[in-house]
Amino acid sequence: MLVVLLLDQCLKVWIKLNMFIGQEYNVFGQWFIIHFTENEGMAFGFSFGGSWGKLALSIFRILAVAGIGYYLWGLTKTRTRSGVIVGMAFILAGAIGNILDSALYGLFFSESTYYQVATLFPEGGGYAGFLHGKVVDMLYFPLIQTTFPTWFPIWGGEPFQFFRPVFNLADASITSGVVYLLLFERSFFKKIEHKEEQPC
Repeated sequence: MLVVLLLDQCLKVWIKLNMFIGQEYNVFGQWFIIHFTENEGMAFGFSFGGSWGKLALSIFRILAVAGIGYYLWGLTKTRTRSGVIVGMAFILAGAIGNILDSALYGLFFSESTYYQVATLFPEGGGYAGFLHGKVVDMLYFPLIQTTFPTWFPIWGGEPFQFFRPVFNLADASITSGVVYLLLFERSFFKKIEHKEEQPC
């Protein structure tokens, strides 16, 4: 968890202090691009509208992290397989990583714009209050760029791109943890379901 959090936050801070919104670097041709953007807090660049929506999302995330952390702590006290603990730890680390952006970046940084990079601890204060900061995204993998064939229903003739969303290491950590648990640890959750179904 500490490794994921450290890598995630170091990359985000570097991006904030060295790039302006929309700036990008080609890492591997047109397939892997570092593209700086920010969002209001949902994964893969999606937004949750308005100031109250942002606050509600931040509070929900904190409660979810507390619940996942408590559950993970309970798993470590039992003889749970290490794979389950690692998968849950990846999910928790990613969730904490994005919460740090939402909770603190608005306090610590000036606003990033399309023509100016942010500064750390600006004189006039940060660009937003507690729990109202924006999440930093930068990983962009437009692996396939093509056009739907004209005979294709609804989207025929329109451009198609995969993978379109821009995300960060925290998002990748959450997704990796969930995918790992679904693919390789389903038996653990089946045992829990079986125990719950047994009559008292």
